[in-house]
Amino acid sequence: MNPIQSLVKDLADKHGRKRESLLPIMQGVVAQEKYLSELAMIEIAREIDISASEVYGTATFYSFLETEKMGKYVIRVCKTITCAMKGKNQVMLTIQNMLKIKLGETTPDRKFTLLETNCLGWCHKAPAMLINDDVYTELTPEKVREVLSMYMKENHVN
Repeated sequence: MNPIQSLVKDLADKHGRKRESLLPIMQGVVAQEKYLSELAMIEIAREIDISASEVYGTATFYSFLETEKMGKYVIRVCKTITCAMKGKNQVMLTIQNMLKIKLGETTPDRKFTLLETNCLGWCHKAPAMLINDDVYTELTPEKVREVLSMYMKENHVN
């Protein structure tokens, strides 16, 4: 049994093998592997006896269930109207200029991936971004440079 098969089996043992177990199993794989590989989605489908296309459809519906390998740090910038009105575009440009990547790309060293996401729930402190599980709010280009510099120097505890 390969590591993915073992992980999926353990998660199915924990969460069950019914249709409603799909999301917790997928979240468990992402927590461990950082994304849902094609092999993982096939194994999940086999383990809970649903089609692989149903697993893939679910994975691509939810924005935090990535189906491609991400960088060590996944930067998710909120794309709501509130964040846009409070300077999200300048924040995005600052990130792109610092990391030399565009939206949806990963740096060549696989350290950072830049994504947009729907509401992070921080509209009252917009604009906001999430780097892995850490929230950063009331962003300005200067604050973004400071935060990213910390991650670039590897002084950040992850």
